[in-house]
Amino acid sequence: MPPSTTELPPPAASSIWPWIKGLAAALVAVAWAVASHMAAGQSEPSGWGAALALAPVVTALVLGLWSLPARWLGLTGLALMAALLVGAWPWLTARVPLLFFLDQTGVYILMAVVFGRTLRGPGESLVTQMARLVHGGVLSARQLVYTRGVTIAWSLFFLVMALVSVALFLWAPTPVWSTFAYLLGGPLIGLMFLGEFLWRRHALAGEDKATIADAIRAWKAHNADKAP
Repeated sequence: MPPSTTELPPPAASSIWPWIKGLAAALVAVAWAVASHMAAGQSEPSGWGAALALAPVVTALVLGLWSLPARWLGLTGLALMAALLVGAWPWLTARVPLLFFLDQTGVYILMAVVFGRTLRGPGESLVTQMARLVHGGVLSARQLVYTRGVTIAWSLFFLVMALVSVALFLWAPTPVWSTFAYLLGGPLIGLMFLGEFLWRRHALAGEDKATIADAIRAWKAHNADKAP
């Protein structure tokens, strides 16, 4: 009679993998910020600086055009964009600081609009909507007040960041502006998250408090359910 064998359970997924991915993402973000700061502070024409400044916008446009249902329309758009970049390349390489300014400040303005527009009218604020996804649609009165306040806080934060960026770009040396935009921007956003976390612990003491990761997972699940 063959000896009995005990089947071992499959090894669990390593819990260190999310930390590795997070560390890799952080290193990429730091490298991007430092490279952008160095390129944005240059006064001479720079091809690599222009490419670095345009990379986020060009990538978003390429993905958007490629995902169009009409493939011919997407290919036409890609061809026109390539022709425009080639024709304007000398002009673009001579205005690298301006490209970085438009890129960075545009993101701040966009985020201020994304948060702020949900504060108008009878609808719920953006953070309130995300909180409903996390908590199964049920929020307490304190959570309603808190989430609207957080939406206001983030709207004002991004608006102030945009205004400071404009002021520094217009009236301060370019290296000073690029230091604020690319070396201080990330830490300031991190401090904003920390302040929001401390505020949440005080304002919602004794209530179920979701994390940012919970909100991201709920938002992804919501979008997946809406997808055809």
